[in-house]
Amino acid sequence: MEIWTEIKLTVSVQNLDRAADIVNMTVPYGIYIEDYSNLEQEALEIANIDLIDEELLKKDRTKGIIHIYITGDMNPAEAVSFIENRFTAEKISYTLETANCKKEDWENNWRQYFKPAPVGEKLFIRPVWIDDYNAENRKVINIEPGAAFGTGTHETTRLCLSALENHVKQGSSILDVGCGSGILAVAALLLGAKNAVGVDIDELAVKAAKENGILNGFSEPEYSVIKGDLTDKVTGKYDIVTANIVADAIIALTPGIKNFLSPGGVYIVSGIIDSRASEVIAALEAGGFNITERYEDGGWCCFAAVQ
Repeated sequence: MEIWTEIKLTVSVQNLDRAADIVNMTVPYGIYIEDYSNLEQEALEIANIDLIDEELLKKDRTKGIIHIYITGDMNPAEAVSFIENRFTAEKISYTLETANCKKEDWENNWRQYFKPAPVGEKLFIRPVWIDDYNAENRKVINIEPGAAFGTGTHETTRLCLSALENHVKQGSSILDVGCGSGILAVAALLLGAKNAVGVDIDELAVKAAKENGILNGFSEPEYSVIKGDLTDKVTGKYDIVTANIVADAIIALTPGIKNFLSPGGVYIVSGIIDSRASEVIAALEAGGFNITERYEDGGWCCFAAVQ
């Protein structure tokens, strides 16, 4: 029998929608949300009753609970770390519980979930502990994610990597906002970019991104990683700006991103659940961008846009 892991997150009702968006980036299925803030009204509207079970009436109306269910072939450690990093970046307070399998089991064995994999037409992702692989003349991205960061196999990252393949030219300059493990910046350098800058609010991400650069032969000044909240510590202009983050952060980032794009530059955004795509499109258009490409996979969207 397949064993699933349940992750239970409790957040304030005010943060429930934003938290759910982030969680959907982790597993866009198997999610159940408890929200009792409008219990009486919803009971009347949905069930046409005004008699409610006493146990339900005792529920905390100020909190919402998000339940995530992860299949046995996925890595719970990566999901938990991703959520924790994003919640911290979004300043969302939370409590987290797990059930159904021991936390230490997947914390200590997370490497078994990561396998070498081709991406797009030119790239190949290789976890550094795997020596037996065939890249078939693709550019090999050597990655040591740690338990906290993905190896690029999530749809959102794969879509971004495919978009980069279409836009990186010899001598391009790249800015990756919310760089995580640094995989997008490293991929751009392997594809011929002249220099790349990654930025992330999380210190562990900055450390991991720098180490992954070194694993692939890139370091300052060619490749640098800085700790910052979106673009608050960024200077200069770039041929390509990537942002593989949540929809709300992309919407907040977009109005000022033109200050970091060179003339004719490309803005690539991903991490967008298809149900939020229209909001991101509206934000791009309001920022003066024209969407030139749309990539989709598994309910996720990625856009390439120019001014």
